[in-house]
Amino acid sequence: MKVGRCGHHLGRRAARGGRPEHRLLRADGQAVDLADTKSKVRGSIRELGYQPHPGDRAFSTRGTNVIGLVLPLRTGMHLPVVMRFVSAAAAAARRYDMDLLLMTADDGASGLRRATDNAQVDGFLVMDVEMNDDRVPLLRQLSKPSVLIGHPAVTRGLTCVDLDFEAAGAKCVDHLADLGHRSIGFLGAPSAVYVRNTGFAHRTMAGFSAAAMRRGVVATALPAEHDHDSVIRATKTLISAHPSMTALVVHNEAALGWIARCLRASGRQVPGDVAVVAICPDELAEQMSPPFTSVRLPAEELGRHAVNLLVAKLDGRQPSPLMLLPPRLSRRASTPDPGFPARGAAATG
Repeated sequence: MKVGRCGHHLGRRAARGGRPEHRLLRADGQAVDLADTKSKVRGSIRELGYQPHPGDRAFSTRGTNVIGLVLPLRTGMHLPVVMRFVSAAAAAARRYDMDLLLMTADDGASGLRRATDNAQVDGFLVMDVEMNDDRVPLLRQLSKPSVLIGHPAVTRGLTCVDLDFEAAGAKCVDHLADLGHRSIGFLGAPSAVYVRNTGFAHRTMAGFSAAAMRRGVVATALPAEHDHDSVIRATKTLISAHPSMTALVVHNEAALGWIARCLRASGRQVPGDVAVVAICPDELAEQMSPPFTSVRLPAEELGRHAVNLLVAKLDGRQPSPLMLLPPRLSRRASTPDPGFPARGAAATG
């Protein structure tokens, strides 16, 4: 449509208020009915099924196009696995033409307030969430939206995404109990993680313990630090406490590579004497010898979901407070059927 001499008309002042009178004229001088035109355009959009590219929508509604990823580097964190979350979030953010600002200082609520006041980011992804996290009250009040990867004890007023770690701990016990194991050990995260009351560690151990009680299984749980000597001490302690222990659940990615060796040092073989189930990324479990049965840690999915939920909030939508991903167990050679040789094939359930 050709438009003529519109500059003069758009610059005219309304008689009252001194505000511009916005009118669009056709070449013949007749005013365009903007309301009618908008209605026709919207009708065409609906008819054609047009959906704007998420990056275009994001660009039109936000300021910095930067997401703040709040990841305090604390004792007991296993960085190779943590970086899977970061990489997934970065890749998802790029789909929306957004970048990540990695905030690694352990500044608690003050760091979030500073980033908000300085208008550095459009919103926050928050990791390493504790059961009673001191950042949560501020997150509920901030003008910037946030999504937590993990969840505190109370999720009211928040948006969180997480693996159902309580169900994951229970799934490990149920798998082993179904195979006939009646004495199961649990090797957990470093002690500092439990002292902080970090959500994922607390819930996994709680789910493990509750399932063991429900199934009538003798169970002992210990933390393990991220070094070989600590892992071998913890392994020997478990065996000494329960010489009849025939299975072990490991929720400590850094310790996985030493588990078979530490059990051998105590006169136990995997899987002949001790069956092993890990909670970790599938790729890590498959690298063990023999390959470990595992409940998958879906770092990539969690990172992607977190970004999608944050963008939804930036677009004015309000997701549910908590999204929990169900645990998936992949069976491998470390948990053979009783009386049969170990099998290398994996089955997922």
